[in-house]
Amino acid sequence: MIHTLPIAPTKWWIDPIQSDVLIKARHSVVAYISGSLNKFSGYIDVQDNQVQDASIEFILDIKNQAIALENVDGPMLSNDYLDTDGFPFVSFKSLSFQKINPHINFLKGALTINNTTKIVELEAELLDIKTCNGSQKALFEITGKINRKDFQLTTNSYKQAGGIVLGPDVKLIANLEFTV
Repeated sequence: MIHTLPIAPTKWWIDPIQSDVLIKARHSVVAYISGSLNKFSGYIDVQDNQVQDASIEFILDIKNQAIALENVDGPMLSNDYLDTDGFPFVSFKSLSFQKINPHINFLKGALTINNTTKIVELEAELLDIKTCNGSQKALFEITGKINRKDFQLTTNSYKQAGGIVLGPDVKLIANLEFTV
């Protein structure tokens, strides 16, 4: 009888230059926050092209000087969207990773916006694994919806937000690239 040992997961580390976060609120307000000026760290464990474990942390500077489209990204800098006056950072630090099946995973962690921290559960999905220029890369997406009121962000009126009425939720979409 031949005994085979299970293959240990391979640890893939986040590439901060190739990672980014999209913050989106209902009614056409979208802010793309590039990874080049923000801090991303973490890893995923991959075995047989499936995520076995993950630990992810990021800190976003929402007053990032790379924001170039004032008419698109300007509303993000108002207190109605994300409070940037006293607390210009959004941060997330994972606490646990739960694998349901190859396509459904949940990442629980501490999300801080407006100096308020809440435990949130975000969906996590391994999108693709490919080889590029001799290096293996894994593309991972984390998505979740949060209520602005949970983070003491003000609700706005049409006049307060420069004619843009925002819905009660903000959607976070983190596109993360990992390399082995």
